[in-house]
Amino acid sequence: MKSLKVIVLTLLIVGCAPIQVTYDYDRTTRFEDYKTYSYYVDMNTGLSELDTKRLIRAIDSKMTAKGFRFSDTPDFFIDIKSREYLEGQRSAVGVGLGGGGGNVGGGISIGIPVGGSRVNRQIIIDFVDENKRQLFWQAVSESNYNPNAIPGEREERLNAIVEKVFLEYPPQQ
Repeated sequence: MKSLKVIVLTLLIVGCAPIQVTYDYDRTTRFEDYKTYSYYVDMNTGLSELDTKRLIRAIDSKMTAKGFRFSDTPDFFIDIKSREYLEGQRSAVGVGLGGGGGNVGGGISIGIPVGGSRVNRQIIIDFVDENKRQLFWQAVSESNYNPNAIPGEREERLNAIVEKVFLEYPPQQ
């Protein structure tokens, strides 16, 4: 029963916080030529070491499901970068005071912010063909990020991001 509550809570958190993904790719690329992949050894993801492991596990799982194979001599490399940023408050309540009589009027108004700033995370996933020395596919995801999330929530969030990122890979040309 406890695990059911955790799953429902996780789905609620993941479902309420939208993940936005934008894609770009080289239109001349023959995506069917790529079968094996690896990661750059010196990759600086900008994530914690544990979150990097979680993200790589999620990507490996998705790549395997799509028919790709991890290799020491890959057809392409995956590079991951991320950054966190604060999104300003979007909502405010306006309070006004006014008065007047005759032909004279005046007023005072102030905006009171509602809610706090949110921490967002942008994750960029690049597919690079080292033989041609070129980037051929890129996905940029942006979503809310809770720096105080427990490990299970972090893993679920990263899995949801990877799921959404790879919906459009390979692109339909």
